[in-house]
Amino acid sequence: MDCFLLPNSSDFERMGPTDDPEDSVLSRLVESVKTISEFPDCRNVYKKMYGNLVRRVKLLSPLFEELRDSDEELGEDDLKALESLAVALDSAKDVLRSVNGGSKLNQALQRAKTAQRFQQVTEQIEAALSEIHYDNLDISEEVREQIELVHAQFRRAKGRLDSFDFQLDLDLAIVQKEKDPEHAVLKRLSEKLHLKTINDVKKESLAFHELVISSGGAPGDSFEVMSSLLKKIKDWVLMANPQFDTSEGERGLIKHRSPVIPDDFRCPISLELMRDPVIVSTGQTYERSCIQKWLDAGHKTCPKTQQTLLHAALTPNYVLKSLIALWCENNGVELSKKQANCRSRKSGCKVSDCDRAAVDALLEKLASGIPEQQRAAAGELRLLAKRNADNRVCIAEAGTIPLLAELLSSPDPRTQEHAVTALLNLSINESNKGTIVNAGAIPDIVDVLKNGSMEARENAAATLFSLSVIDEYKMKIGAAGAIPALITLLCDGTPRGKKDAATAIFNLSIYQGNKARAVKAGIVGPLMRLLKDAGSGMVDEALAILAILASHLEGKAAIGQVEPIPVLVEIIRTGSPRNRENAAAILWSLCTGGLEQLKLARELGTEEALKELSENGTDRAKRKAGNILELLQRIEVDAET
Repeated sequence: MDCFLLPNSSDFERMGPTDDPEDSVLSRLVESVKTISEFPDCRNVYKKMYGNLVRRVKLLSPLFEELRDSDEELGEDDLKALESLAVALDSAKDVLRSVNGGSKLNQALQRAKTAQRFQQVTEQIEAALSEIHYDNLDISEEVREQIELVHAQFRRAKGRLDSFDFQLDLDLAIVQKEKDPEHAVLKRLSEKLHLKTINDVKKESLAFHELVISSGGAPGDSFEVMSSLLKKIKDWVLMANPQFDTSEGERGLIKHRSPVIPDDFRCPISLELMRDPVIVSTGQTYERSCIQKWLDAGHKTCPKTQQTLLHAALTPNYVLKSLIALWCENNGVELSKKQANCRSRKSGCKVSDCDRAAVDALLEKLASGIPEQQRAAAGELRLLAKRNADNRVCIAEAGTIPLLAELLSSPDPRTQEHAVTALLNLSINESNKGTIVNAGAIPDIVDVLKNGSMEARENAAATLFSLSVIDEYKMKIGAAGAIPALITLLCDGTPRGKKDAATAIFNLSIYQGNKARAVKAGIVGPLMRLLKDAGSGMVDEALAILAILASHLEGKAAIGQVEPIPVLVEIIRTGSPRNRENAAAILWSLCTGGLEQLKLARELGTEEALKELSENGTDRAKRKAGNILELLQRIEVDAET
């Protein structure tokens, strides 16, 4: 659970022991609003949440200024409420600072967590405002009305989570999983993340580097994902902007400049740039050849800390290795052939002998038939497969996938959870997907989706999504009965589980046969409930799935039976660009050959919203809006004749 930082020490320094508490808290509130008002505009995935919070806080300023200028003293309850509000605004400053800078890719991958922080700040501010008795305050009627309006905005915002950009989630998933994503996907991702130029990418690379360094060289499991995403986006930007490509002369100039090597990239022994960094038992990282020579000379201690080494094993530091490679690429530093070969390894690559030996030992435990050993081994493989791409290849080559598939039917919930999550992590590798399917795992994954623990069900849904990236597996997954179980998770899962279920259903429904399965399983009702509940945080996903189902005859009929027109019209009027596009696509399907739906749309005054959409919507939205307007004009002509 996220916690909020206490007010800045400078805020407390302004409050001396003899200061008037009322003057101090009001000055602090005025200063907080001033600070927030001066924050720069946000240009990343948090733009909407950031802008809404800044705008609402700015509107509180007249209240604090009038109270500060007033001669009347505040009551004890109101003073306490204002002190709570001051703490809430300090929290607001913290969250706003945290998202307006840094790595944009990291921000995109951390959206759910950060959205929760915005929600907590909103609730904190609203709770403080609720304790203020406006009628007791010496403020003008105009200011009172403004503050009550702002309070109402915070109250409404407290009751609903900002909806996510489902298309962004889908694009991120596609770029992570596909070796060569479509240019249209990369273009959308580049634009949404504001990584459209070479300079944008260079800034992102620097922010990425700072993130890893600030985390002590261990930024977490998202590092590999971020590194891969940044590389693919950079390749796209270079291709889309060939005029900015680095010329031979520029590359020579970069070399001549000899960029300063970050200290974290230097071996503590040789002080040279590390090419093959490894970690010793004390947690320190060295160039492999340097530390190996140290050990071969008979030393038993860590050169940097002088601590005794518990063992002589050397573990590759894949995080640092990838970061160094990225830094070299961005700064025109040539890698040695050995390093370059290591970076381009494919399915034949191997992890260190120590890691391979560990995988073989875990394989024996999986095959032992001893439940405790199987559970522990599955848990270890789950973590190893999550760590990096090399491990995923080598774990699969060792023959673990069939054994993990068998453990999906284990009576032990924890073993089952480890097994399905290990398969999820392994499935990130394209060649492993086929091995998992050929091991007969799909029916057992579906069984986990139906009967496992909540975490196991969530990861089973994510595994099915990962496998369904390959078209031929969409049919197999649908035939195995996955869709009804996914709908159940969509209805009763955690927020994360609902997202996993929706993503899997969306991907599976691309296959025509699965559309009929989804409709027969009753998907339309739950989707419409999510669509009508703005606080569900699932509006984007529900619309995207309905847009796919509306292109199917049975789907169109089922959607038409749940009175969708009013909510679709409202979304066309007020929704995000992507949601307006999907709503228009659904409406067009319903109105094609559906005279009653078309008449209802006209009665609800859709024409004006459609005209605006046909001028300002996305390209697809403009086409759909134009098509519906043509249908509306036809029935008007028919009515006149």
